[in-house]
Amino acid sequence: MPEFVFMLTHHDATVANARQVYDQVRGTGLRYVGFKDIGAPPDQLAAITAAAHGDGLEVMLEVVSTSEDDEVRSISAAGSIGVDWVLGGTHPDRGIEILAGTGPRYCPFPGTVVDHPSILQGSITEIAGHARALTARPGIDGLDLLAYRHVSADPVALVRAVVAAASGPVIVAGSVASLGQIRDIAAAGAWGFTIGGAIFEGLLPGGPDLAGQIKAVLSASAG
Repeated sequence: MPEFVFMLTHHDATVANARQVYDQVRGTGLRYVGFKDIGAPPDQLAAITAAAHGDGLEVMLEVVSTSEDDEVRSISAAGSIGVDWVLGGTHPDRGIEILAGTGPRYCPFPGTVVDHPSILQGSITEIAGHARALTARPGIDGLDLLAYRHVSADPVALVRAVVAAASGPVIVAGSVASLGQIRDIAAAGAWGFTIGGAIFEGLLPGGPDLAGQIKAVLSASAG
């Protein structure tokens, strides 16, 4: 069954009270937590990372900045923040170069990703081909797939095609908001998925309580 990554984010940015939110959801059974490179400075992200590591969690930084300079700056900060994974970004050459030998696993976006909040473009065939090419490269461990942010493609068919084409974990990120979607993601073979905004909006069972929703999602993802 897929891994659940709780994102301390809403509207593609880290929430202002991310550390306080993390403290609210400790002890829920989470194994992974994440945040965006927009919305909080690196020192605050480092403090969250240290707390999560102390609780035995792995931490993911998702890069959603739209300019190459900002993306490079965010990926370069991953080492000082201390994260275990770097997700997203659209300049894999730079990401591979920056992260070489530093430790975090690197899972960039396949397909054409534009705007903020991020939108995915391209045909399923094109995205799957890009996924295959990306994960064939040394320094790329997996993919951050915005399946439910695609402008027109069927998200489940897209996940299935990318999982079949890629090597390494495929993490479905963005706009996952129901237990039905989680079941579909599991059936399509994804390694994991992220949820942030839907939990902050109280859309999952157990809401509006954050911890209650996280426990419901963990139960659903465990089958």
